[in-house]
Amino acid sequence: MEERLLGSEEKDINDLKGRILVENKKIWKVGFPAMLARVTQFGMFVVTQAFIGHVGKLQLAGYALIQIITIQFANGILLGMSSATETLCGQAFGARQYHMMGIYLQRSCIINLITATILLPVFIFSGKIFRLLGEEEEIANTAEYFSLWFIPMLYFFSLAFTIQKYLQTQLKNMIVGWLSAASFVLHVLLSWIFVSKLNWGVPGAMSAMNISSWLVVIGELVYVFGGWCPDTWRGFTLAAFTNLIPVIKLSISSGLMICLELWYDAALVLFAGYMKNATTQVSALSICLNIISWEFMLCIGFLASSSVRVSNELGRGDAKAVKLSVKVVFFTSLCIGVLFFIVCLAFNRQIAKLFINEQEVIQAVSNLSLLLAFSVLLNSFQAVLTGVAVGAGRQSMVACINISSYYIVGVPIGLILGYVAHLQTKGIWIGMIIGVVMQVMVLGYITLRTSWDEEVQKASNRLDRWFLRPSEESSTENCIRERLNG
Repeated sequence: MEERLLGSEEKDINDLKGRILVENKKIWKVGFPAMLARVTQFGMFVVTQAFIGHVGKLQLAGYALIQIITIQFANGILLGMSSATETLCGQAFGARQYHMMGIYLQRSCIINLITATILLPVFIFSGKIFRLLGEEEEIANTAEYFSLWFIPMLYFFSLAFTIQKYLQTQLKNMIVGWLSAASFVLHVLLSWIFVSKLNWGVPGAMSAMNISSWLVVIGELVYVFGGWCPDTWRGFTLAAFTNLIPVIKLSISSGLMICLELWYDAALVLFAGYMKNATTQVSALSICLNIISWEFMLCIGFLASSSVRVSNELGRGDAKAVKLSVKVVFFTSLCIGVLFFIVCLAFNRQIAKLFINEQEVIQAVSNLSLLLAFSVLLNSFQAVLTGVAVGAGRQSMVACINISSYYIVGVPIGLILGYVAHLQTKGIWIGMIIGVVMQVMVLGYITLRTSWDEEVQKASNRLDRWFLRPSEESSTENCIRERLNG
């Protein structure tokens, strides 16, 4: 009897190991291409910063102000709004509603392009905005010049993020990874030619970024339209203009969720701009935040994995598979976070030298190395928990948690430590880390207490409510045409 029980337990253990192994393969099938895409795409910003940093300290500070505040602002909104595509397409793929994925893609592109156009004045008048906020005149003028070069990137974000999420929810995002990697190599080559060889300075660096980035979008469009997604892409349809209001609501809550996280880092740079020796402080912080953001690009791979796996299994109706996926991806992401925690502590001065030769800035980065390491570690928790929320369509809830954790707790504590306790940049950063810790704890508690059977039912109800049969899609197109002709 005991031998039978031992044999049964051993079989269960082996079965669990097998399920974990299979789940790991599924996670990396989504996660690795997402990491490759995000690391290389963000790497373009870092490479551009490195070339501009060797042009001059003022140019680096102006570029940092635009990248970390204006670009983060637009990137946060458009990336967040694209996560609505991730939720809807992921659950539709799990439920085998393949033709709806193409409709969701078109709806999201329409919404994102309109949003990008609404954001355009922020880029055009960025210099005036920074001057109104009290930034130094020289930095604000330089930032204004950079912002005009970034306008093509605004529309790149609106299309690239949505297409990438559409592809990754159907496990076809490897093409995005390779396109992004090839584009990164091209970007390094063009930057070297334009800046180092032709001495075009800032225009050369920014031209290289715009050319390389848009090649990714062109490649993605060729892949989608060229017949490599036959089940999910059936051509353009007027049905994409119907039921936009529910998608807009989900997109807005998604955008708010993500941008509140990205603006949190931007606030750190903005507050540093009011301190003594602002140029050095902003330059040092921009280097630290670029390191954090680059590591977060790896974590975004796990965010994508957790989101896709959760949404697919919710659409499929398998609550047990959701639970296993969350546990496996969380542990894997944690291991990556610990590794980068150690690297940041061990090589802080060497990392700073990659960006700038100014000893004052290098020392400032070294002084912030411990806070940098903790921020990197927290990314590994935050990404997975956010991904789980996106997969379940909980963007509105996460947005409320972010507001409370970051802006009601983190920012006030940071300002008190920075300006009242005179800890300067360190004080602001400590307060903001406290906000992230609070967010992670609340999201972790909610995830642990979630009834995934109930989430399966919610996903089913959402898909049924927005589902259009091919015959209904044709009828909808006819109705729209009649209204337009009438």
